[in-house]
Amino acid sequence: MIQQETDKPSVGENEVLVKVQAIGINPVDIKTRSGKAFYGALKNEQPIILGWDISGEVVEAGKAVSRLKVGDAVFGMVNFPGNGKAYAQYVAAPEAHLAKKPGNITHPEAAAATLAALTAWQVLHHQANVQSGQRVLIHAAAGGVGHFAVQLAKHLGAYVIGTASESNASFLRELEVDEHIDYQRMNFEEVLRDVDVVLDPVGGETTLRSLNTLKPGGKIISIVGGVKEEVQAEAEKRGIQAANYLVHSSGEDMETLAQLLQEGKLKAHVSTRFAFHEIDAAHRQIETGRTRGKVVVNV
Repeated sequence: MIQQETDKPSVGENEVLVKVQAIGINPVDIKTRSGKAFYGALKNEQPIILGWDISGEVVEAGKAVSRLKVGDAVFGMVNFPGNGKAYAQYVAAPEAHLAKKPGNITHPEAAAATLAALTAWQVLHHQANVQSGQRVLIHAAAGGVGHFAVQLAKHLGAYVIGTASESNASFLRELEVDEHIDYQRMNFEEVLRDVDVVLDPVGGETTLRSLNTLKPGGKIISIVGGVKEEVQAEAEKRGIQAANYLVHSSGEDMETLAQLLQEGKLKAHVSTRFAFHEIDAAHRQIETGRTRGKVVVNV
């Protein structure tokens, strides 16, 4: 990636200008950079500025902004799906996509608790409507979305099962997962039954195999497009609800997450921090597929 000087963005009447302190890095950033995901929608804008997750300070507010003011510390996922232009020192963001940063967490922790945490919350609460006492299976439970999903499902009162390698077993215990399955040593579908909800951040055969764990009337939601025709057809035969889901920017949901972060009911695990000039290295870390929690860039 090339770093270059650009003009400071101007703000619309419903936007604020944020002086960025930290940026969250996500797999979708890497996919877009490599010509997949949202590259097609962004390629005609030059220069292409990647990224959607920010935490920082409001330094300017548009005329119609009413909830935020200059000096507020804020965080959020900006213009997703769309052009967030978050890999920058200053970002123009809709007020409706941001929340005030809790005072008890750092900017890197706040930047981490944006796209991944929003995805987990929107899937579990809005899409799956997880209820107390339900059995929820979360794949890649030690990852970015996964580690938030474990905590949020527990908050909703679910019995939470997480798949992860044995090296992440102690981390999942810290997150208070009820049951850990080492996917490298056993086939999860052979040991699990009567699951109510599956959150799938993996895709491929994992999505199809997960159907074997679900009870009739259960739900599987894939955030990586894993519910393809074969999966959908098989799910319908079994009376299972199967769907793909794409997260969207929501200041209202960010405020819910901010409250949980403030109360200590949700915590962002930042495994690695990079400097702004090290964004290439941050991308390489995500590309390993072995990141625990989140990767953040300090600006």
